[in-house]
Amino acid sequence: MLAYVARRLLLIAPTILGIMLISFVIIQFAPGGPVERVIAQVSGQDTSATARFSGGSGSDLSAAQTQRGASNDPITSKYRGAQGLDPEFIKQLEKQFGFDRPAHERFVKMVWDYARFDFGRSYFRDIDVVDLILEKMPVSISLGLWMTLISYAISVPLGIAKAVRDGSRFDVWTSTVIVVGYAIPSFLFAILLIILFAGGSFLDWFPLRGLTSDNWNELSLWGKIVDYFWHLTLPLIALGISAFATTTLLTKNSFLDEIRKQYVQTARMKGLTENQVLYGHVFRNAMLLLIAGFPGAFIGAFFTGSLLIETIFSLDGLGLLGFESVVNRDYAVVFASLFIFSLLGLVVSLISDLSYMWVDPRIDFEAREV
Repeated sequence: MLAYVARRLLLIAPTILGIMLISFVIIQFAPGGPVERVIAQVSGQDTSATARFSGGSGSDLSAAQTQRGASNDPITSKYRGAQGLDPEFIKQLEKQFGFDRPAHERFVKMVWDYARFDFGRSYFRDIDVVDLILEKMPVSISLGLWMTLISYAISVPLGIAKAVRDGSRFDVWTSTVIVVGYAIPSFLFAILLIILFAGGSFLDWFPLRGLTSDNWNELSLWGKIVDYFWHLTLPLIALGISAFATTTLLTKNSFLDEIRKQYVQTARMKGLTENQVLYGHVFRNAMLLLIAGFPGAFIGAFFTGSLLIETIFSLDGLGLLGFESVVNRDYAVVFASLFIFSLLGLVVSLISDLSYMWVDPRIDFEAREV
């Protein structure tokens, strides 16, 4: 057991290194970059709705307006739209973003910094990357955590009920509803909810912006709780429309597999009630996959982001942050997020494997190939 855990831990470093290397190489061939992004802003060519620049590059933008001039310098010719800008200004941008050094040096420096958990600052926001991620996490935690808990709380009992009533009208109708809900895109359902309940065309019952109201600090404790869930109601419903299918059907199929085994028939022949058989014998074996997968789902819920849902309901979370960082070529945020979430994913994967042993001690990790 300890040998297996040690091997998995030792594999984390080369796995993350491979992920970062592949991503870094892909980025080198991707068109555009932070330098081109600033140049586009200076030249008035950037029409992106998500372009948000502040802090360090803001002063460069204002300074650049006075540093224009005709130049055929090679350093300006390698950047699209740089013609007419002062080559010294371009060199300053390259130095600011670290592009004055070869790619391999930049990669080695990035890996060394990340190994010390030094993620630097955002290129276009005057804030540390870690602080920026922490700033966006409340939205993602609220959506991911509550959606995970609600999904398990509904899907597991429903899956058990469907397994017990397999083939009945209840089973058929609930399967139909689940499949239809799974097929409906969450963003379309979100728009429908806004039209119906958020002042679109009919009722105006729910807010459309943020996690709390403007008078949050003036509310009592109970008032804050109600206000918080009042803002979350529509986003959670929109996300939940397709969240139950996988867990519900997995629970049902797991229970059906166990119910048909010989030990269940033996338990019934001993005179045990159906509930004693179901929850005393079947439940633990049938829930093996779900229980083992819960740590990953639970911890992952803290770092999930839904771009479309966050955009539709004006929630500034990790999903929107990731999209804007990619569009704005904020590589500091992109690579730091990739490193953090990859590391977290590998650790959670190990925790999930160990959960199998906790649920079923018969599983022998020492005999497994890594």
